[in-house]
Amino acid sequence: MRSDAFRAAAEAKDFSRLDELFSEDASFRSPVVYGPYEGREAIKVVLSAVVEVFEDFRYTGQLENGDTAVLTFEARVGERELQGVDILRFGADGRAVELTVMVRPMSGVQALAERMKEMLEAADGPPPA
Repeated sequence: MRSDAFRAAAEAKDFSRLDELFSEDASFRSPVVYGPYEGREAIKVVLSAVVEVFEDFRYTGQLENGDTAVLTFEARVGERELQGVDILRFGADGRAVELTVMVRPMSGVQALAERMKEMLEAADGPPPA
């Protein structure tokens, strides 16, 4: 499946080979900001922070159809447990052109937003989209 390499990177908490996973002009739609993060470098910063923020991260399902994959996951941020989905859309070259993440419940989203803000500010990450 096209999403296997992304899944392996997320499970290993290692996005060092992001160039192989995402097209240069890919976009990332976060559950906590309105607009997308644009470009592979912005995605790299965000995903590097995410792997530090999510605790006990595990994928629980994976579906693929055509150029789209949906991976369901569970994780924890502090004491807040959450569920989510990663929705990946792939280009003709097999690299992701779009990643959309959705998370529930609201308390999990709030904990994620607070922790991500801290991580991105500390890393001089991309400004909020």
